[in-house]
Amino acid sequence: MKIEADEIKKAADALRSQLRQDRRYLHRCPEIGTELPRTSAYIRQRLDDMGIRWKRCGGELPKKMTKDYMTAGFPRMERATGVTATIGHGNPCILLRADMDALPIKEDNRLSFRADGPYSHMCGHDSHAAMLLGAARILKEHEKELKGTVKLMFQPGEETGAGAKLMIDAGILKDPVPDAAFAIHVQPGEFTGTADYTIGVNSASLDTFILKIKGKGGHSSQPQFCVDPLMIMNQVYQAVNLLATREADPAAMAALTCGVAKGGTAVNIIPDQAELHIGLRTLSPDTAAHLTKRIPEIIDHYVKAWGGDYELTVFHTPCTNTDETICRQMLPHIGEITGMDRLHKVPAMTATEDFGYVTEQIPSMFLFLGAGKPGNAPLHSPQMILDEDVLPTGAAIYANVAMQWLNEAAVKGGND
Repeated sequence: MKIEADEIKKAADALRSQLRQDRRYLHRCPEIGTELPRTSAYIRQRLDDMGIRWKRCGGELPKKMTKDYMTAGFPRMERATGVTATIGHGNPCILLRADMDALPIKEDNRLSFRADGPYSHMCGHDSHAAMLLGAARILKEHEKELKGTVKLMFQPGEETGAGAKLMIDAGILKDPVPDAAFAIHVQPGEFTGTADYTIGVNSASLDTFILKIKGKGGHSSQPQFCVDPLMIMNQVYQAVNLLATREADPAAMAALTCGVAKGGTAVNIIPDQAELHIGLRTLSPDTAAHLTKRIPEIIDHYVKAWGGDYELTVFHTPCTNTDETICRQMLPHIGEITGMDRLHKVPAMTATEDFGYVTEQIPSMFLFLGAGKPGNAPLHSPQMILDEDVLPTGAAIYANVAMQWLNEAAVKGGND
């Protein structure tokens, strides 16, 4: 028997109190990075409460990755604490993803459930996890009606740019292999319950280069005996910024920023070391491939030309891509929850989302869900506040997309 969207909406609305409770618990205990012991323990307990069998999905990080992220300013992270579960059985299979890590931002508002420490959920990942828990409850209650398998992906480390990759490396896209994937991200600056999507590339890639230049320090009155890392840093800074203006297609969005440039302690001392952090965002995979090859070449040639040495740490997060066929299949089922008049096609965002690691391998759709109103404090602001009325809407969208997409995919598969 087919479950209609109205029934799913009513079920999600009946969970309003539980959704709020889940979101607020996670909001009060934010954790950053890939290692989220309290957060993942809560997710596992809630799945236990619903009779949903789960598995850990992550494990130990490579030692170099731990070191690299500490270089980037993250706390020591030695594990990835992802959680996965399945509801239903057989093929086809759809993956629903929610991230659950926080940001190193001190929350600045008067919410009764605000986080009081140095971390906070100012990107709304607490709401994503709560919505997926709500969807899991609905789908579990209708498990017998599912025409295949729903795989849940509760992901840490989205803000590191690599949390999704760690879960993929741990096997999230195997046994069973998903045929489609779907993810939601809240937007506090859009009216609650509206939904935005982009076909094709819908978020920028991000490549980060952390450069530590090693020179030879000494007295500023005797530069001939020194290797000045500040001078080398300045040359690299200018050279990499010219790349975007001379070697990137002007039609491609390519934003290159050097957000950290530091070194030295006094005007009369040439220091031993300097540091430069370079970030490249682009909506063009071809542009990313070219510039990420050229930036290390520029660094190597300039540093060595002036007699220095260096250490380079590199991070990469790909563009997120919404598959056109999957998008066309899912849009009606999103519209059944929001109303088709509240669905809007929008340009790609220039920020980055590590769901791109999933979309590289699985035909997927990424959706922005309004959770406030225009003029609200944006994501990553210490004043960001979400409208919790979005929680039942998000849970219903997750559940309806999964159930109805499986219904249609099963019929199509049976006709082939």
